Amino acid sequence: MDPELKIENLPQITLRPLGVADVDDFMVWAMDARVARFCTWEPYTSREDGLNYIQNTVVPHPWFKAICLNGRPIGAISVTENSGGDACRGELGYVLASEYWGKGITTTAVKMAVKAVFEERGEKLERVEALVDVDNVGSQRVLEKAGFCREGLLRRYVVLKGRTRDMVMFSLLSTDVGIL
Repeated sequence: MDPELKIENLPQITLRPLGVADVDDFMVWAMDARVARFCTWEPYTSREDGLNYIQNTVVPHPWFKAICLNGRPIGAISVTENSGGDACRGELGYVLASEYWGKGITTTAVKMAVKAVFEERGEKLERVEALVDVDNVGSQRVLEKAGFCREGLLRRYVVLKGRTRDMVMFSLLSTDVGIL
């Protein structure tokens, strides 16, 4: 794919449930060390592990979608559904095959996902937040372009792959959705 190709030149980006039939497409990004660098998981090494993850984690998840280009998954996006005192917020996560980085696809998918999840969950969801590793500048830029507010730095917030990491907190409120 031409590295200069931007999202406006690409076919429509869609979101849909990710299922076991998508395992081969899933493995493209799940096996890529560049994609997994800032994720909680290590690169997948077997199709069976990918199938198990999709069956046991993705399928039962309340809001987990494939990011599709021409109907083919090239990434995934999810928003948690919390309960009790945390029901007012959901945490956003996303991943995209590295060959599609820098084309505006993730920003588009984030905008679509946030709009959909606020509509689907109604008044009970007031905030979507995302925690991003301080060194993951690309992901921070995605959230800024999608209208998220950078709230601050959480120092030594999480242990990721054996190292304590600083994280940046971003949020978008349901009252902000008009900017999408």
